[in-house]
Amino acid sequence: MDRLKGFQKRFLRGLAHALKPVVFVGQKGFTQSLVDAMDDALDHHELVKVKFVDFKEKEKKLALVEQIEKAVPCELVGLVGHIATFFRQQIDPEKRKINLPKQADG
Repeated sequence: MDRLKGFQKRFLRGLAHALKPVVFVGQKGFTQSLVDAMDDALDHHELVKVKFVDFKEKEKKLALVEQIEKAVPCELVGLVGHIATFFRQQIDPEKRKINLPKQADG
């Protein structure tokens, strides 16, 4: 998957606005079960919100975001407060739910 462009991230943040968090990161932080949950959620939804329950410091959240991006092939779309939004396009074109814009409107 190519890196997302700014206008694509903006489009995805707009779609994510109405979503509820699907994956929660508790006090154990980065675990294999977190990786598995993220992988399953991204396969099913493509766009996933993650809530950091026990991590209040921005530096710790950013470190976890980096770990998640490396372990689960996905890309951060936005981080607001204790909620991070990730995107990974479905490999099978038949199962894709989100059609990314190819160019910015303007």
